[in-house]
Amino acid sequence: MNSEKSKSPLRDKSYAFAIKIVKLSQGLVSERKEFVLSKQVLRSGTAVGALILESEFAASKADFVNKLTVSLKEANETEYWLMLLHDTGYLSIQDFSSLQPECKELIAMLVASIKTSKK
Repeated sequence: MNSEKSKSPLRDKSYAFAIKIVKLSQGLVSERKEFVLSKQVLRSGTAVGALILESEFAASKADFVNKLTVSLKEANETEYWLMLLHDTGYLSIQDFSSLQPECKELIAMLVASIKTSKK
């Protein structure tokens, strides 16, 4: 995003996570010559933040909750791809140990936001 800190920790964390996912995908393609799983994790990992940003311009409360719910699904899918990449030897334990907790944190933040919004 820009150098100025936004007022949304969820937006900031999802954007920083997306940057790491892009770099991961680039490394998988250039260094490991892995082209299929890298596209999957790239798609889902960057969709999390895109949907969060979309939710800020939702047409209604229901639309807002829907966008966050889809973002949550993408975060869960990203966690799956990270586990698969790790368990198949494409992702080092160091990278997995860095990315997986961040993904879980985004999931927890999204769950909390959705619950709060439904009240």
